Amino acid sequence: MSEIEILKTGKLLSLRMITREDTDLVVKWRNNPRVRDNFVYREVFTREIHENWLEKSVFTGDVVQMIIMEKNNLRPVGSVYLRYTNEDKTEAEYGIFIGEDDAIGKGYGNETACLTTEYARDELGIKRLILRAFCYNTAAIKSYTKAGFVKYQDLPGVLCSDGQKSDMILMENNL
Repeated sequence: MSEIEILKTGKLLSLRMITREDTDLVVKWRNNPRVRDNFVYREVFTREIHENWLEKSVFTGDVVQMIIMEKNNLRPVGSVYLRYTNEDKTEAEYGIFIGEDDAIGKGYGNETACLTTEYARDELGIKRLILRAFCYNTAAIKSYTKAGFVKYQDLPGVLCSDGQKSDMILMENNL
């Protein structure tokens, strides 16, 4: 990859836009059972699925997706996205995953939520972020709360692609 444009930097992390060259990493991360179990879509994730997402969502401007990198060495450790949910692009759905197992428990989710929220407000003009979280993912919910998200709706018995049902919540952050 050529020169990296850093979009946002915190104490631990930097964010940059996703590129096609990130496909193999994203596929590896999304197929990690720890990551997959926190998505509604739990099927094996392929290059084709990711490349289709890039072409139809990211490169069309419907989604802003970034790679989360450790600040000290720029090692990619996960991804975060903002998927616009309205025509004027003032509201978006927030989604994140930390793909590298050794990057869990280091505060990366907390910092990413804060950095992405600031980027959404200051650079993209987004006024409201929403997200879905499984109720059992208490670490993620705690992280989202630290970044200013509040629960506003229960979603009981959400059907996942593997046939499992799990309770979720909707959270929002008015920026």
